[in-house]
Amino acid sequence: MISVKHVLVTLALAFTAYMAARGLWWTEPVPDPLIVTVALAFYLVTTWLCILWQPDTDTTEPDAEDSDRATGIGRPRRLPVLAQVLALVCAAVVPSAISFAVGPDARTELYATWYLGGIGALMTIVMVRRRPWTAWIGIAVLAVASMAWMGPGPALALGLVGAVVWVTVAQLLVGSIERAARDTSRLTRLQRAASAWQASQTVRQRERRLQVQKALAVAGPVLTRTVANGGALSDQDRLEARLAEGRLRDEMRGPRLLDDDVRAELERARRRGANVTVLDEGGLDGLDDETLTIIRGQLAETLRTASSDRLYIRTSPDERVAVTVVGRSPSVGAPSDEDAVDLWREIPHPGRN
Repeated sequence: MISVKHVLVTLALAFTAYMAARGLWWTEPVPDPLIVTVALAFYLVTTWLCILWQPDTDTTEPDAEDSDRATGIGRPRRLPVLAQVLALVCAAVVPSAISFAVGPDARTELYATWYLGGIGALMTIVMVRRRPWTAWIGIAVLAVASMAWMGPGPALALGLVGAVVWVTVAQLLVGSIERAARDTSRLTRLQRAASAWQASQTVRQRERRLQVQKALAVAGPVLTRTVANGGALSDQDRLEARLAEGRLRDEMRGPRLLDDDVRAELERARRRGANVTVLDEGGLDGLDDETLTIIRGQLAETLRTASSDRLYIRTSPDERVAVTVVGRSPSVGAPSDEDAVDLWREIPHPGRN
């Protein structure tokens, strides 16, 4: 598939080859054709190296690839240091070599001034490869060399101004692309954060809907009877209301601890008058259903044999203990706030003993 990048690379190769070919279009013999040929070859090798050399990684910007993939803007990799050095050497050597080789009488001929456009094109490539200081130093070296060999007026008239314009336009374009890439990357990150927030809100809304449905299923019949009786509840209705409140608290505070057997044992304990508190503080996060089934089975068995007046069921932050069950009952002859612990059970994580 033909991409924009490949088209631009091909055009750059063809244009620089055309600029070099102008240096071989001699209208009259030159004193040192070998120097001209070597200078042209050195220019082509350096220029094509600057165009084609793509380092495996961009150490100056380790996240450049991720940013480009996120934004869809493919920025050229920074030019390696060796290629920068060769470009500066080319900007310093080629103008002097060509001017010396063609002789003083031909220094303003087209085949002798091609290097103004050629070096300008090379520095434009360096700028596009995101080395602005190198590009402007190269332009300064080109200006000094060309003015020294042919004078300021001819140098400006025969192509130096165009070289400066090319590099300036390239810097403006590269700066615009850089800003667009940064802005698009920032917008992409904000969009991802917004999507994550929206997803979390959707999950929370779903959880709230489930909680509301459970609340209606549990408390609905009790509330209906309360309204129908005008608030005059019998002892049995009060008991059912207290059990409904307990079930709602369990579903809200410790849903991962509950299954049918655990729910049945919790209701049995409340029917006999026990005060039961269930609290999941996150100790069961990340456990699979099979492990939770084992823990719930042990919890149901513990509650089945419990006779305490107060039961506290909490998940444990300890990596070995999954759930802690504490039972307290009044001591004989002691105040109620000095209940004795008559049940202590630590349910371990399966496989972590």
